[in-house]
Parts: sequence; C-alpha cells; structure tokens
Amino acid sequence: MKKVLATIMAGGKGERLMPLTKHRSKPAIPFGGIYLLIDLTLSNCINSEVYKIIVLPQYKAQTLIQHIEHGWNIFSSDLGHYLKIAPPQMMLGEKWYQGTADSIRQNVQLIEQESPDHMLILSGDHVYKMDYSQLKAYHEAKKADVTIAVIELGKDVAGQYGVLEVDKRFRVKGFQEKPKAPKTIPGDTTRVLASMGIYIFKTEVLMDLLDRDDSPDFGKDILPRILKSHKVIAYPYRQENRIRDLLFYTDESGERRDKMVDNVRDSGYWRDVGTLDSYWNANMDLCGVDPFFNLYGRYWPVRTYQRQFPPAKTVFAQEKGKEVRAGRALDSIVAHGSIISGGLVRNSVLSYNVYVHSWASIDESVIMDGVVVGRNAKIKKAIIAEGVRIPAGTEIGYDPKIDRQRFRVTSRGITVVTQEDMAG
Repeated sequence: MKKVLATIMAGGKGERLMPLTKHRSKPAIPFGGIYLLIDLTLSNCINSEVYKIIVLPQYKAQTLIQHIEHGWNIFSSDLGHYLKIAPPQMMLGEKWYQGTADSIRQNVQLIEQESPDHMLILSGDHVYKMDYSQLKAYHEAKKADVTIAVIELGKDVAGQYGVLEVDKRFRVKGFQEKPKAPKTIPGDTTRVLASMGIYIFKTEVLMDLLDRDDSPDFGKDILPRILKSHKVIAYPYRQENRIRDLLFYTDESGERRDKMVDNVRDSGYWRDVGTLDSYWNANMDLCGVDPFFNLYGRYWPVRTYQRQFPPAKTVFAQEKGKEVRAGRALDSIVAHGSIISGGLVRNSVLSYNVYVHSWASIDESVIMDGVVVGRNAKIKKAIIAEGVRIPAGTEIGYDPKIDRQRFRVTSRGITVVTQEDMAG
C-alpha cells in the first residue's frame, strides 16, 4: 500500500443528526464511549497499512481538528508517512468544498506532490471495518479504472441510498440516486447494491477526470458519465472483505479463551449513521456478550485520542429489605472517569466522566461526556448529549407524548436531550 494516498471526506453537516451536530461536524460525533466517528475510518487506514492520509474537513471543524492533532500525531515523516488536514483554502476561487470531486480538485497540488499510483477516497462518518488492501487487490485483479465499494441491502431501503446497477461480472452499468424502483442484484430481485461512498481510482484516471469535468460530485455527476468510456467495477464488501482478528470468548466452564478468527462476524458490518435512529442503533450494536460490532479484537484495533481520566468505578452494595443500592453495569460500555454510584446501567454506552447517582436506572441509552444522572432518575432508549444534568426523579423515554413537549423524539421513539433542553 506504499503507493496509495487516502483522502477522507470529513466536512459533512449531518443535518439529520441535529441537535448532536449543532456545534460539530458529523465525523466528530462521539461514538462507543471514547471514540469519534472519524476514528473508525482512520483506524481502517492504519490497520490496512495506508500511511499517507489527507483529511478534508469543512463544517464546524474545530472539534475534529483538535481531536486529530491530539490523538493522531503518530506518523513518521522520516518513513514518508503523514496525516495532513486540508480545510478549504479557496485555491480555485472563493468557494467552499462543493462535493466529493470538488474537494479533491481543490487539493490537486497535494496529490501531485505525492504522485501515488492509486487514490483511495473515503467517508469519515461510517461505522465499519474494511481491509483496504483487499479492495486494492480486487481493483487491480479486475483491471478497473475505478472501483466502488457496495453493500447488499434490502430493496425496501433502497430509497435512502445511491444504488448501482451491475452485470454478472460486477461491472457497473448504471447509477440510481435514492430510487423508488431500484435495479436489483443479478439473480436476486429482493436486494440492491448500495454505494458505501468508498472509491479507489487509478491516479492518472482521477486526475484526467477532474481536469476534464468540473462537476462537484463523483457518485452523482462524474462516474455515471464514464461508464462507457472507463471500466467501473463494484466491490461487493460483504462477499470480499475478510478481517482476521484475535478475539476472546468465555467457554462452557466460564474460563476465558483466545481464538483466532479468519473472518470475524463484523467483517460485513456497515452503518451509515446519518440519522439519530441509526446512530443509536450503531451504539447499541456495541453492547452485549457477542456484539454485532466488536471493539475488542487485538489485530484490528480502533484507535483514538485517549483522554487521561481514572478508571471507571462502581460503588455501593447495600440491601435494605427489598431495596437494593448497588452500582452495576450490565451488557454495557463504560468509559474512563465514570462513576456508577448505587445506580443500574443496562445495555448502554457511557462516555467519559458520567456520574450515575443511587437508585437511578439507565437502559438502552447513549450517555455522552460529563452527564450527571440524579437519584431515582429513569432513562430508557435515549441519547443524552454532553454536559446534561438530569434532575433527581426525572423520567425520560417512558412516555413519548410527555417527552415531545420538551425534547426531540425520533420516529422510532428515541428521546434526544441536550443542555439547552434542560435549561428550558
């Protein structure tokens, strides 16, 4: 992967994730207790031995830039490795990045300085594991000019994605943007191939396309126009992607065992966390004995900026008649600095410095940095944004009608609470 340069699109507004994106871009949204979404794409790069990376931020980028500067300053310039942050610099006129192709076009000089053989173009706001070296090998074996990673989805959700039409050899024959009548997979009328927003180009092809076509976007504009003149191939992610990892499990006797798995369960996992519901779902997929998305593999680690807080702590174990006062976290992820003081946390993700007071309960919820949950408070199926203080005895997530009077409640019934909500 020495001659591969990766660019990561990290400027998304994430309007459907409001109010979580009120002060930060979508790739900078917290995930899994200690991470930001962009950490997943950056970790995929490192684990795939892609060591030349350019991040392209734009919308409310300060949180993202600080996180990268603090946590991803791990590259050796002596070895030719780097991570560059390239916000819009008005190199081609007074305009912000207009789309995927335009953001690359405005940074052509950085590509020319490196002269890579291949350009890997990635999104910084998806949850997945991918070995990009396998994508590159597939691209070269197919002798493609451009290869697009695709994922199989049910026909019923095609209207939410860009859908590719392919032949039996997975050569791309057409594009459909959020179609009502989508083209299905050859031989399967129930499923479609959705674009994952991941591309690998021969660099010479990419540079020529950017020079000849000033359109802003690859998927919507440029790629549909070159299907006859260039070889555009689809990469079936779930079929081709193979992540090898060392996992631990508990055997029948209760002993811990390590096991090398050649194709881990989440090799085919992918979520575009573009909505509050999908964001909540992705966090819930981290919980449980056998999570759908596993953060605990040793060979495919997810890296981040580790903040210096003390270990998580649970306190109190008292019984008074039928009352039990015990700090417990079950099937949950709890980040550093958090204290569960006589409360109960189940199937939830807690970020840094969360304090759960006695007799409080948290179920199936995402709790962000610095949240304080008061005594006897009850929270269920909620997203609690950073810094919120939940007063004693408050109930959230138990009565959607009452919640809607103060908070944002999604179509699926997930209640979203911010500091502004509690102040009002």
